[in-house]
Amino acid sequence: MKIVKLRGREILDSRGNPTVEVEIQTKNGISRASVPAGASKGIHEAVELRDNEKRYLGLGVAKAVNNVNKAISKAMLKKDFKEQRDVDELLIKLDGTENKSRLGTNALLAVSMACCRAFALENGISLYEQIVNISNAKRLIMPVPAMNIINGGKHAGNNIDFQEFMVIPVGAKSFKEALHMGSETYHILNPHQMSAMKVGLRLRLTMLKSH
Repeated sequence: MKIVKLRGREILDSRGNPTVEVEIQTKNGISRASVPAGASKGIHEAVELRDNEKRYLGLGVAKAVNNVNKAISKAMLKKDFKEQRDVDELLIKLDGTENKSRLGTNALLAVSMACCRAFALENGISLYEQIVNISNAKRLIMPVPAMNIINGGKHAGNNIDFQEFMVIPVGAKSFKEALHMGSETYHILNPHQMSAMKVGLRLRLTMLKSH
């Protein structure tokens, strides 16, 4: 796969905060990917490069975007990548730090994700099929949904240390039944009844790999 054009831009995520989007063009078309960002950060996480300037209350990602459009673009344009590993190894080497602090993990991840989509386009398959091929999965099954029911930490206005309390419908016979179980559990925990506990209720799905 040869990249003929690679461009990064600053967009806003679902919280209204800036994040990095990368657009890649190959002979088969255009692929895009944008980077998610959590409200809380672990001390051992790879570094998300923010501008730390007045603009967007310090959360701008112009520096990361600039790294995409200059250093990363220069290193990747016109190269022939055979597989996803080739892309990721180049990005890791280009950054050269253990925690991705030079170019920013938001810049690197956006490029890697866009390339994954571009490989899927190149191979004429869906993105999930491309990910299956990368992971060498022996079979393709739906994951088990984990429902985030009660929030603490930075996600809620309370003093609960744990950030998320999740329920996992491990006994469900199908994904449809698992989703049904999680939804009913959430609604039975009536937000009005729980308000006295100052517990933040939110239904959010996280997919866990099935075994």
